Amino acid sequence: MASVGRILVVDDEPDLRFILHRILARAGHEIAEAGDGAAALTSVHESPPDLVVTDMMMPVMGGVEFIRRLRADPATATIPVLAVSGDWQLAVDADAVLAKPYERTELLTVAENLLRKGRDRR
Repeated sequence: MASVGRILVVDDEPDLRFILHRILARAGHEIAEAGDGAAALTSVHESPPDLVVTDMMMPVMGGVEFIRRLRADPATATIPVLAVSGDWQLAVDADAVLAKPYERTELLTVAENLLRKGRDRR
């Protein structure tokens, strides 16, 4: 992958976080993780990522509210968001959506495109 970036992976399922982490890290990206939208929001403000990859259905704060809060804050509004979810219809404010299950190559292609676009916006 050409554009190495810092990616925040948000999912309440540890196994799915592990898989996403492994795929993206092997492609050369720096990975941070959060188990729900509330923890992700804290992480974004502490160390803004170049891309967020988030599930939609999570306890505490789900993906819909998490993305809404990112978009509402001028400091985080331009961070690209890739939603990966079985409930992909919920991801109306995401920049891109992958329905579970997805292919590894598809994930990497979409993530790379969003990282490139995100850099262009800044």
